[in-house]
Amino acid sequence: METKFSEDVIPLSDLKVNPGRLVNQAKNNHRPILVTSRGRGVAVVQGLEEYEKNNEEREFLRAIAQGLMDIKECNELSLDEAKKKLGIV
Repeated sequence: METKFSEDVIPLSDLKVNPGRLVNQAKNNHRPILVTSRGRGVAVVQGLEEYEKNNEEREFLRAIAQGLMDIKECNELSLDEAKKKLGIV
């Protein structure tokens, strides 16, 4: 998902004129669009599917990082303890 600055950076005035086009562009291209005001970024428009996917990936990476920290700090669970905690015994 590489940003194409020629397509994915638009002024706020374009959003005001045709918001539907911008939403469809973000949804169809699977890339976020940076909305600018006076040359500075003020908002990002992103398709819902991409937003949800990014959130899931971020939560997964946080869980991995937490697991690695737990291992480093010797906060490990046995398999039986983990199953009990997850409710799968």
